[in-house]
Amino acid sequence: MPYPIRVAAALSWRLLAISGMLVVLGYIVITLRVVVIPVAVALLLTALLGPVVDWLTEHRVPRGLATLVVLVGGLALIGGLLVFVIRAFVSGLPDLQAQVVNSLNTVRVWLQRPPFGLPSINLQNPANSLSQWLQANRNAITSGALSTAFTVGQYLTGAALTLFTLIYFLYGGRSIWLFLVRGVPQSVRSRVDLAGCRAFASLGGFIRATVLVAVVDAIGIGIGLVVVGAPLVVPLAALTFLAAFIPVIGAVVSGVLAVLIVLVAKGLVPALIVLGVVVVVQQLEGNVLQPLLMGRAVELSGIAVVLAVAIGSVLAGIAGALLSVPLLAVLNAGIRALLSGRDEPDDGKTSGSAVPLADVPVDPETR
Repeated sequence: MPYPIRVAAALSWRLLAISGMLVVLGYIVITLRVVVIPVAVALLLTALLGPVVDWLTEHRVPRGLATLVVLVGGLALIGGLLVFVIRAFVSGLPDLQAQVVNSLNTVRVWLQRPPFGLPSINLQNPANSLSQWLQANRNAITSGALSTAFTVGQYLTGAALTLFTLIYFLYGGRSIWLFLVRGVPQSVRSRVDLAGCRAFASLGGFIRATVLVAVVDAIGIGIGLVVVGAPLVVPLAALTFLAAFIPVIGAVVSGVLAVLIVLVAKGLVPALIVLGVVVVVQQLEGNVLQPLLMGRAVELSGIAVVLAVAIGSVLAGIAGALLSVPLLAVLNAGIRALLSGRDEPDDGKTSGSAVPLADVPVDPETR
């Protein structure tokens, strides 16, 4: 057998074995997504809130009390933000609806005039149309309501699991990690521990940098919307903030939505102004903020980020798009640490907040 054929065969069966392992792991994760996604979200929140708990603990605050304070404060902040955004959206929705109707009427009249000369469209009474549609789709609405209730129940269960897991991660995450490290041979425990430290440091850097980038995006686009007098400024700015957690795609989608709403509500010139603001903000994010804030924390190329978001969205929708890049960053940092051949940190990257999850006393027997 020629040598190139033997090499190709050896590579082929190894690639098949790796691919099979990835398929099985992916199937398990997708099957258990009701559990995996809440735990992943709790880990992201731990990377964001863990340094605050560590700081309070270093200032002689009991760890249980520090966890309680950070948890209650974080949930109050997130809940207050959501309530504020929803109320602002609901209060501004009637004005936006009226502006949409006026814009559609203007477009319809414009299409009826030369050079288009389209025939007029007679619309039925909206109330009668809605009543007829409800009667014709009664069964579908009933089944959809039951499905929606089931989905809401899943979300509530996931939220409870996220909260419960977050409490354990903030209070005793380090001990949980060391318990997992005991499952590997003792000769490589220190290297695996180092890889975990590097991976968690990368995750924390990603989360903090993403929050700062999201704040800058929301403020920049919010200022542009205020300048042109656009409706729903606060909800659109909040949407921009949330969409920034999905790299590349989130900024594009939120920017397009803001431009379309301004186009419908205010016209072409204000929409072009908002489009210019969106382009400037995204250029600032892509050329300044992302390299400056994430360059050292997350060593990923642009094409890797785009592909990760695309694959994650295909496999798990919005949750996959949100979690794909953090997962890739964690794997990248962990694998780099494993391949470095060093058992101890030599550059300070694993100090401080880089310790996986919460920093609690280490049992010497686990080393």
